[in-house]
Amino acid sequence: MTYVVTENCIRCKYTDCVDVCPVDCFREGPNFLVIDPDECIDCTLCVAECPAEAIFAEDDVPADQQAYIELNAELAKTWTPIVERKEPPADADEWRGVKDKLQYLER
Repeated sequence: MTYVVTENCIRCKYTDCVDVCPVDCFREGPNFLVIDPDECIDCTLCVAECPAEAIFAEDDVPADQQAYIELNAELAKTWTPIVERKEPPADADEWRGVKDKLQYLER
């Protein structure tokens, strides 16, 4: 089992989760983070650190977010590892909890 970043991260991209990851499994895109399923060791540390509550165990990903399991695996192959926390976008708090954000995902 691995952990998955879901829709709530889009345009929020808080990076608190990156600081606690012991294996550097996060990958960074322009406005979203993903978890590399081949690197994740299922430690759960990132879940509690995510202010957007966007990270779930693969088995617990909500039904309407299942596409993010494959999306994380796909994007992790091409996106750059992120190993240090960065400031979130200036409007991150405004995007937290907004639904149907997949259309705003920048690849």
